[in-house]
Amino acid sequence: MRLKSTTAALAFIILTACSGNQGPVGNDNTPPAPYGALPTPAQVQWQKMEMNMFFHFGPNTFTSAEWGTGQESADIFAPTEQDCSQWVRIAKETGFKGVIITAKHHDGFCLWPNPVAQHTVAQSAWRDGKGDVLKELSEAAAEQGLKFGVYISPWDRNDPHYGTPEYNDIFCQTLESALGSYGPVYEQWFDGACGEGPNGKRQVYDFDRFNQTVYNLHPDAIIFSNVGPGCRWIGNEKGYAGETCWSTLDTEGYSQSVCPPRNTLTCGTANIGKWITGEADVSIRPGWFWKESENDKVKSLDALLGIYYASVGRNSLLLLNVPPDTRGLIHEADEQRLREFHAALQEIFSENLAKGAKAWASDSKGSKYTPSKILSKNYDAYWTPSAGKTTAVLEFTLNGEKTFNRVMLQEYIPLGQRIARFKVEALENGEWKVIGRGTTIGYKRILLTEKTTASAVRVSIENAYSEPIINGFGLYLDEIYVPKEDEDAGKGLVLGATEAYTIETEGECKGFYYEPKKDGKDGCIITYKLESSADGKNWELVYEDKMFENIENNPIRQEVLFAQPLKAKYLRLTPLRTNSEAGYGLRDAGAIK
Repeated sequence: MRLKSTTAALAFIILTACSGNQGPVGNDNTPPAPYGALPTPAQVQWQKMEMNMFFHFGPNTFTSAEWGTGQESADIFAPTEQDCSQWVRIAKETGFKGVIITAKHHDGFCLWPNPVAQHTVAQSAWRDGKGDVLKELSEAAAEQGLKFGVYISPWDRNDPHYGTPEYNDIFCQTLESALGSYGPVYEQWFDGACGEGPNGKRQVYDFDRFNQTVYNLHPDAIIFSNVGPGCRWIGNEKGYAGETCWSTLDTEGYSQSVCPPRNTLTCGTANIGKWITGEADVSIRPGWFWKESENDKVKSLDALLGIYYASVGRNSLLLLNVPPDTRGLIHEADEQRLREFHAALQEIFSENLAKGAKAWASDSKGSKYTPSKILSKNYDAYWTPSAGKTTAVLEFTLNGEKTFNRVMLQEYIPLGQRIARFKVEALENGEWKVIGRGTTIGYKRILLTEKTTASAVRVSIENAYSEPIINGFGLYLDEIYVPKEDEDAGKGLVLGATEAYTIETEGECKGFYYEPKKDGKDGCIITYKLESSADGKNWELVYEDKMFENIENNPIRQEVLFAQPLKAKYLRLTPLRTNSEAGYGLRDAGAIK
């Protein structure tokens, strides 16, 4: 026994000496044990895509609605210059790896000739009923090397079978039609929205059957919903993951029909649950479908960069919606901003300032897992400490002094997500200074720090559920995006849950608008009653029970146009249902002239 101990100790000394300046290196080159829930190979490849593009397109494009009624004429869908190749070319040239199309939104209109539906392109005059957007887009994606995904809403405001058991049969046939005819599908998007309200149709979805239908056709497809099973909604439509963001989610007590709390979706659940990574969906415009009135409201470059850091930079995948216009083209304003966004990311991340650094670790498992592996371009090369060690220190001595304000770290997720707390220090003028702290890392974490000039950087893993495994580190300088405090976040009024708000119209008006406080702070009106008056005393009903559609998820200004101009001096907006028992926030409301 004594001889064996001496031999092991001598081997450790030899390996440490041979490792150069990489710190103590053990003699265990067996792969580290996996920990907790693990991603499938398809989930790993999906997250490596980092950014995909969403296309909301359909009758709403031509009506300016967010949620169509399902009663629109199929002829309303009439793009004049449709070119799916243009969509895909712009997506590819601006750094996106896949595309997803709203093949069937809540109005039930299908962008392909779905044989089990009567509200499709086949019933429209567009291209004499022979058009097929799925065919065109899937072929364009294949030709240009992007992956193709499909969005299909389970909610259907057109199909007469909705609300009956027969609808589940029809929905499975719809899935088979959409997924079985257009080549490989990398992601199936199941929207969880349903605005039927307490008195609406109730459909009991057979999601187990829906999921199996998808897998029968595309075994490696990532299925998106509130709880996966492939990836999850991030809990908002701002594109922001939580600063703590686990790829694991405890789905006990929840389902694709019963959504977990939003903050659970945003942050995931630590050390428990299944591997269901967050996908951060957000639109480049205020709304999801194209509106001419929003051509000057495309998100700024600063806003897009902030979204990138809060999605890709927080262990999520960014799904950016860029809605085609009534021509069937990506609008020039959106294209320009996308190109600015891509150029900015290229400028920021083109040079890793840690290149050429010398890496040191307080401990390494074996010669296959030394800290130098972190700086390798090989994704499957990584550093990990000796078995049982859940804290460690990594130091990177830079190739001269470098100025940076972004620190990137990556965990090797094929073996699980482990790290729960870390800090980053920089060696400035001979002294170590803390420049950032974080909780989770996951596939990728980008810390935004103050501009720092340093000769070395130190990362301390302060808490992990198992041995940390790091396979990426980078330092970057971003002189484009400067985080700013939102001075407008709290502006507006807070009113009671049944308190009416009166709008002065000053005569004839075409409609009215309601805008909640930013990010829906203090609640939103979901359904409402609207009345008009010539004197402020006698009131006439305009709408008895109308909905601001999708406002809870996307709390932006909503405009309601009347069927014909209305003569009145006042409009009275009375909430019938809000998403907060305390009341609702109102940033602005007024008449549309």
